[in-house]
This record gives sequence, structure tokens and C-alpha cells, in this order.
Amino acid sequence: MASIKQFEGLKIWKLSRVLCDDINNLALKTDLRTDYKLYSQIDGSSGSVMDNVAEGFERNGNKEFIQFLSIAKASCGETRSQSYRVFDRNYATKEEFEKLKEQTLTLSKMIGSFMGYLQKSDFKGSKYNN
Repeated sequence: MASIKQFEGLKIWKLSRVLCDDINNLALKTDLRTDYKLYSQIDGSSGSVMDNVAEGFERNGNKEFIQFLSIAKASCGETRSQSYRVFDRNYATKEEFEKLKEQTLTLSKMIGSFMGYLQKSDFKGSKYNN
């Protein structure tokens, strides 16, 4: 973590950005945007993944970063659940749904692994350096 200059270098942030973009592209080509509540929920939860990764990183401490990663992981699960609703309401093909599901499963696993790494790390964050 010490060698990373900005959160944009984090693979989990990059992949969560792709997830957000894929959801937006799906909404642009279907009537999902007219299903305001569902679109707002899936747009918000997918955005929450990338935003919480970024916010946690900017806190400069492992404990806080882990807390925000936990929120990001939960938002990832929420996005996965909403993807089922998007599919069930015929806004996504089976292939599009499977891609969203795989993206959220992969991200969730990666976030969980990164949390485990941070919990074991001796580096506690730059804000604790004297």
C-alpha cells in the first residue's frame, strides 16, 4: 500500500469503475433508466463500491480503510442482488446478467482478500508515521 500513490492504482477501484460503466451502458440501451427506483438503486450501490474504496484509501489508516472496504463489499453484494432484478425485469440478457454477476463476485472476493491482507499488515497507514 505504501507504494501506491493514488487510489486510482488499486485494481479493485479500477474494476468497480468498469462495473459502474457497464451498468450505465446497460441503462442507456434499455428502458432500465425509466424504472427510476431500480436504476437509482443499482447505480447508487455500484457507485458506492468504487466511492468507498476511494474514501477508505484517502483515510490513510488501515483500520479505517478496512471499514470502508467492508462497506464497499456490502455494496457489491447489493449490486449483485439488484442485477437479478434487472434480469428478471428483462432489462438485461442472460449474458449481460452473467457478466454483472461475475463482476460482483470477483470484486467481492478481491475486496475480502485485500481486507485480509490489510488486517495482517504491519503497515498501519501513513497517518501513524511520526
